[in-house]
Amino acid sequence: MACSCGKSYIVNSGDTLAIIAERQLGNGSRWKEITKPNCTPFTEDEARRLQPGDEVCLPDGSTPTPPPAPPVSGSFADIVSSQTYQNMFPNRDSLYTYEGLVTAAGKYPNFCNQGTDIQRKREAAAFLANIAHETSGLKYIEELACIDGGCEATYCDRNNTTYPCVSGRSYHGRGPMQLSWNYNYGAAGQALGVDLLSNPDLVKTDGAIAFSTGLWFWMTPQSPKPSCHAVMSGGWTPSPDDTNKGRTPGFGMTINIINGGLECGQATNDKVERRVSFYREFCQLVGVSADDNVYCNNMRPYG
Repeated sequence: MACSCGKSYIVNSGDTLAIIAERQLGNGSRWKEITKPNCTPFTEDEARRLQPGDEVCLPDGSTPTPPPAPPVSGSFADIVSSQTYQNMFPNRDSLYTYEGLVTAAGKYPNFCNQGTDIQRKREAAAFLANIAHETSGLKYIEELACIDGGCEATYCDRNNTTYPCVSGRSYHGRGPMQLSWNYNYGAAGQALGVDLLSNPDLVKTDGAIAFSTGLWFWMTPQSPKPSCHAVMSGGWTPSPDDTNKGRTPGFGMTINIINGGLECGQATNDKVERRVSFYREFCQLVGVSADDNVYCNNMRPYG
């Protein structure tokens, strides 16, 4: 069927609507302007099932637009635009603004800025997929069971004298990566120059701080675990012991780092499938294929 409106384009291997929009329209976020030959829009499910040889229709006047000015915060904003972020998280809480995320990314210049272009895009998708799972699409700013209090003792390690608990403060899960425990609040706060031991609620009231704690966890190795950043950017080489335990670079390894004790080294459960589903969807939205090692059922979790 020839296009009854616009300009005909035949889908090539590896194409997604976002990639086609980036190449033909000059902006990947314009993918929703591309229609089927009968001029009806693609649903998100139809867009995911696009096949080589399919015909799509580009809008009239599809001359590439001038490229946007380089983002001031570095590579992350170049990979994930404001519109793409909106498409990923249409029902997010107001805490999780795009501007807050870009500000936080600027504090970690190596985030999505090491490795190949493919690795950089996959890292962005992997980070966003994991926080999407942790917060049900960035809907939740703190652990639901602790909203009304009563968690002060639950997440306080009183044996940790480096980052001692402050009386009356609760260190339950908050923010995009659900930062938990006094030692994590203390270490993250020290890295960011913010007293999160005394003011843990900053993680649920200040968007830039919230995202900064998530990126602190993502970028910081916690021995014997590598950082999620190193795993996705090509900066981690498994040791012989890691290899024997099935640990390989890729999205699955980020799951092992974040919550391997409950999700890895066992039959794949719904939580893992949800993370993988987000990852594959977000990879498509940033114009890259997902890596092959997305599961962790054959990986031994860390003790």
